[in-house]
Amino acid sequence: MERYVAFDIGDKRIGVAVSDPFNTYALPSQTYHRKGFKEDVAAIAAIAKEKGATVIVCGLPVNFDGSEALQTVKTQRFIDALKELVTVPIVCEDERFTTQMAHETLIQEGMRREKRKSYVDALAAANILDGYLQKINKKGV
Repeated sequence: MERYVAFDIGDKRIGVAVSDPFNTYALPSQTYHRKGFKEDVAAIAAIAKEKGATVIVCGLPVNFDGSEALQTVKTQRFIDALKELVTVPIVCEDERFTTQMAHETLIQEGMRREKRKSYVDALAAANILDGYLQKINKKGV
């Protein structure tokens, strides 16, 4: 059975989300606070293994027009290092607007600004994973 784990890779934090048992929707899981590149890559590989990932979905930040940004290059470097440590496939998913959507959701739910930082990255990862799951479920993959 497939188990998708998604990561929203940022400079300070990495949001984590997992798919439900039927791979129809994503559940925010946790937020990892970055320490150092090698340690972060190893920690994310361990989280993917702990969650039982059979596929890893990483959000890939691009500019509004779809072109590469500086953050795209940084994230791709992280993904390339992660590929060295895991044996499961890693796919990239466009993450445009996922963090913005997460912020809006938390604001609508009345969450205070200080508390939003703890949840926004995991919720953004869930938005990334939801987008991917909708795409593959539409294709019937």
